[in-house]
Amino acid sequence: MKVTFIGADHEVTGSCTYLEICGKRILVDYGMEQGKDFYQNAPLPTLPGEIDAVLLTHAHMDHSGLLPLLYKNGFKGPVHATKPTQNLCDIMLRDSAHIQEFEAEWRNRKGARSGEKPYVPLYVMADAEGILKQFVPHKYDERFTLFDGIDVRFTDAGHLLGSSYIEIWIDEDGEKRKFVFSGDIGNVNLPLLRDPSFVDEADFIMIESTYGDRVHDAPPDYAKALADVLQTTFDRGGSVIVPSFAVGRTQELLYFIRHIKDEGLVHGHANFPVFVDSPLANAATRVYLENAEFCYDDEARAFVEQGINPISFDGLTITESSQESMALNTDTRPKVILSASGMCEAGRIKHHLKHNLWNAANTILFVGFQAPGTLGRSLLEGAEKVKLFGETIRVNAEIKQLPGISGHGDVNMLIKWATHFSPKPRRVFVNHGESEVCDLFTKRLRDEFGLDAISPFSGSVYDLVQNKYLFQAQPEPLAERIREPIPQEEGAETRPPKLQPQQAKKAQREPQPQWQREQASSYQQLLVALERLVDIIRSSKGRSNRELRNVASQINNISDEMERE
Repeated sequence: MKVTFIGADHEVTGSCTYLEICGKRILVDYGMEQGKDFYQNAPLPTLPGEIDAVLLTHAHMDHSGLLPLLYKNGFKGPVHATKPTQNLCDIMLRDSAHIQEFEAEWRNRKGARSGEKPYVPLYVMADAEGILKQFVPHKYDERFTLFDGIDVRFTDAGHLLGSSYIEIWIDEDGEKRKFVFSGDIGNVNLPLLRDPSFVDEADFIMIESTYGDRVHDAPPDYAKALADVLQTTFDRGGSVIVPSFAVGRTQELLYFIRHIKDEGLVHGHANFPVFVDSPLANAATRVYLENAEFCYDDEARAFVEQGINPISFDGLTITESSQESMALNTDTRPKVILSASGMCEAGRIKHHLKHNLWNAANTILFVGFQAPGTLGRSLLEGAEKVKLFGETIRVNAEIKQLPGISGHGDVNMLIKWATHFSPKPRRVFVNHGESEVCDLFTKRLRDEFGLDAISPFSGSVYDLVQNKYLFQAQPEPLAERIREPIPQEEGAETRPPKLQPQQAKKAQREPQPQWQREQASSYQQLLVALERLVDIIRSSKGRSNRELRNVASQINNISDEMERE
């Protein structure tokens, strides 16, 4: 009866824990690492084909993102999760596979020109579709027998639609133990979702520590705080660009914006347009609506019972195609764009940043945690320039973070959860936090609350019967390594020079005159046309020399004419 710690040990992403109990091999989560990679993770102690089952806390990629790879390498067992988690994984793992295939195509297209070896994607769509067929859905609070001697129950964690703590009862050779995995513990007073629940008893618990050193500010009036940002930005003629996690955060923001519109909290910009520019977010929104009865809190459920969609309103536009997405960058109206990914590492948000960061009238509004090493974290920490699609972009837009909106509970919530158990657990394992935070939170649990807490490193093995390490791994720091962001498409454009501070402040105070807006619109249309032309040129290989010479001549003529002007 032992546990091996694999991922998210002294790191924030890549959750994975391996259990050997009752003669079975079980994984709890198998997540993808995102952002900086600080420590070397131990490999799985067995072949994927020898793993008997996976228990999944929730659908976020840092907990579920490597499941298609597990399938690719031979895993054929069941994946147990809540029904909403299954529904969300159905879209998120397919989306991830599409990204993996796109990345491979992009790398191989560039590599072919330099003679590099073919790049093999981490997994492909067939792998995602294969693992999805192995999901077994469950309701909250339903205790079931996984294998002889092993019972499991999923309990509402309040972090994401379908998110759960996993309670595992183990009865092996007369020894009985209960192990509870926190997954990600939710915040209180989040829209749509119920507050996190609590578990009463356990012998061993594993608790996350994402915010193990921080206390969230007193919950503000979220709708008013968001309305203030919209009002200020719209009044100066700008747009609000929100890098938003496609699953969870986007739906919460739609809930707030519906309230803002219903109560008329933004003045002088009647029926301002809102665009959700993320196919994944649009699919996730449908999943939220389909699972309203399963997870919604009382307030959101009351809307549904009245026939009101709590995450829809007049002025909301769902963009699906890339052409619709590109058209947003020629639309000069003050507007809101919600686009993934939430940490700005991939997706359409990178294009919107490219087209909007340079403009001091705009606001880039962050509404969630930004992991170290991500573009989002760099912007929040005051980067003056960022690189997008090979081009350096000046950061003139206002960078803001909406306070209090986090899907993770703060340190007080984590302590409340850990100290709720009675009697105290025999051992508390701390994971899923930056290394210093793991250590600090572990020390607080020990010193202030008398809990026997430790924060193991990847590769450590623990005996649940003897309550001691069988092997205590030492950290294997990596040279600073950042996971390469998945490329989208290459492009180049020229940005105006960065405004001096006084000019920038003036731009933030004053709305743009109509002639400036029209000029900006024409300029953006030119840039979109340029990107289209570049795409056409890239696909022109194989055409006749005569055709290529004619096109080159036309482009040169246009360039000569513009230079003369």
